[in-house]
Amino acid sequence: MKFCFFHLMPYTDLAREAHDWPFPNKYFDAQKAHDHYRAYVQSMIAAEQCGFDWVGCNEHHFSPYGLMANCNIIGGALAYQTSTAKIAMIGNLVPINNPIRVAEEYAMLDCMTGGRLVAGLMRGIPHEYIAYNIPPSESWGRQREAIELIIKAWTEPEPFGWEGEYYQFRQVSIWPKPLQKPHPPLIISATTPDSAKFAAEMRATMGLVLLPDLESAKEQIRIYKETAKACGWEPTPENILIGMHTCIAETDEEALRWMRSGREYFAQVLMDGMRTAQQIVLQKSRYYENAESRERWKSRLEKNREATLEEAIERGTILCGSPETVVKQIKRIHGELGHGVFNFTVKVGDLPDHVVNKGMQLFRDRVHPHVRDL
Repeated sequence: MKFCFFHLMPYTDLAREAHDWPFPNKYFDAQKAHDHYRAYVQSMIAAEQCGFDWVGCNEHHFSPYGLMANCNIIGGALAYQTSTAKIAMIGNLVPINNPIRVAEEYAMLDCMTGGRLVAGLMRGIPHEYIAYNIPPSESWGRQREAIELIIKAWTEPEPFGWEGEYYQFRQVSIWPKPLQKPHPPLIISATTPDSAKFAAEMRATMGLVLLPDLESAKEQIRIYKETAKACGWEPTPENILIGMHTCIAETDEEALRWMRSGREYFAQVLMDGMRTAQQIVLQKSRYYENAESRERWKSRLEKNREATLEEAIERGTILCGSPETVVKQIKRIHGELGHGVFNFTVKVGDLPDHVVNKGMQLFRDRVHPHVRDL
């Protein structure tokens, strides 16, 4: 079993009240952000010494939800401060970015880290398209074409031209190219049937995060495996990543108390305006190919919002408790899903950094030894 220390890099210290998206940046304090970045990067560096196999982050815009408009900058900060952990960019939102720039920056990171990059090529959540003025209805076509172009840029030894539906380049010949051959391993979000099929078609690791229950995860995994088989390959457990909010403390009571507070900030401040924006985009665009997919996404958002902490733990969508309790939770979820990578979102809302760091130590000493051989 592999474990990923995943950080959203949220902006904390805000009043617990909702704001529309985009969140007004008059509330932003650059000095606080400076302190956040330093503390967050130090935690990510320390994760390697606490037993984590991957260190991950991702991209978001116009919100305190995450302070990473370009997660590759954080990857660069980690490159020479870590030596064994994979640097998991989970990941760049390729439909709203220049795919050649993504290919170049990922190639840089792969060379800088000695071949430790995990290359996330994500579609992103609906309202991110409004931030960069890209039609949400084009998201699927842009993602597929962008990934095909990125892979060719990584693997083609001669300059080539590209005349696609969404991207046109007279000549492409990137410097550098990735260290890993034929290219770094891919990871693509797979939380809907369409995206699970797409991840399998691209021979990418599937990423499942914040699902409403284990049964939903099982269904996505089934679709992914069946599609992969039809495409002529068979995923290993390490091709299945399951992500969830995580809090480990000395006792169950302490972990529940901290997680409850962090989830409140996450829901009331970081997610509320974003959730509304997503609903608007879903109503007014073809971000999803059909009404069934759109309704499934909306239902998922509501289920996650309405579930109590205890219900989420029972459903297997949150890890929370003492080390002994979390070991049991990990074994139960792995027994149900058979995946090979756990993605721990460790900074849930405004969960204090000292709680996160203590949880890392408890994971190293009292959790990891009991689950690393699953």
